[in-house]
Amino acid sequence: MGCTLVIDTSFGSTVGVVGHEPIVETDSRTHVEKLQVNIACAVEQAGFAPQDINTIVAGVGPAPFTGLRAGIVAAKALAFATGAKLLGQNALEPQAQWNAIRRGKKGTLGDPRSRHVLTLAVNDARRRQLYFELCASPAADQGPDASAPAKPLIAMDIDYPASIVDRVNQAVEAYAADVDGDVIVDVIGHGARRYASVLADIRHLGDIDDESVLDQGAQGLSIFAAEALLNSGLHLDEPVEPLYLRRPDAEIPAPLKHVLGHEGAERNA
Repeated sequence: MGCTLVIDTSFGSTVGVVGHEPIVETDSRTHVEKLQVNIACAVEQAGFAPQDINTIVAGVGPAPFTGLRAGIVAAKALAFATGAKLLGQNALEPQAQWNAIRRGKKGTLGDPRSRHVLTLAVNDARRRQLYFELCASPAADQGPDASAPAKPLIAMDIDYPASIVDRVNQAVEAYAADVDGDVIVDVIGHGARRYASVLADIRHLGDIDDESVLDQGAQGLSIFAAEALLNSGLHLDEPVEPLYLRRPDAEIPAPLKHVLGHEGAERNA
């Protein structure tokens, strides 16, 4: 019997086998150093050996460069070594599914035919920016037994919170014109609370929750892996590559200056 391993370093690191509690590191200064040890511990604690891993789900961001790259490289190396199938999953879209479950547990989801819950999924991008994506509830798009990921109303992007508010309000206005009933926008993910005062200007605002799907223990791992499997069926053989969404800081150096009228050497890029 095989197992599915999830490795995500979009925010700290989360490593775990589906069906079991994950190992979570929130300290961004040390999570990369502990990653290999945590992977080995997670597999062992779940009662498996490396050769039992048949699927690896790697979180592909969006997130800053260094930590994200470490998780994806580890997932690729382990997939190569074990022959496991490697799937990539962004950190934002599973938030819509988890938000529907979260509201369902609280009894605040309502009838999806008359109460349309949208999820503004976010992740802290630092530099006073947020990664974000606006999604309708999977239940609203496909019925209560959703078998495909929800289509985004605003595709994944990076922006400043005030600009995100403007873009979300425009998208929600267009969405509300085409549906009957109430529209609610929940902001879900790391960074939501930090910019809550700005995000409060979102029309039809519902909850602001700073937690992410992978903060939900074994349930979060299952949601994350299930979303990856659904996406893999829609995008066959899509490469697992990191989502940075921000231009790199590195730039091609300028040529060396000429000195004392002599032809200076050119610095090659």
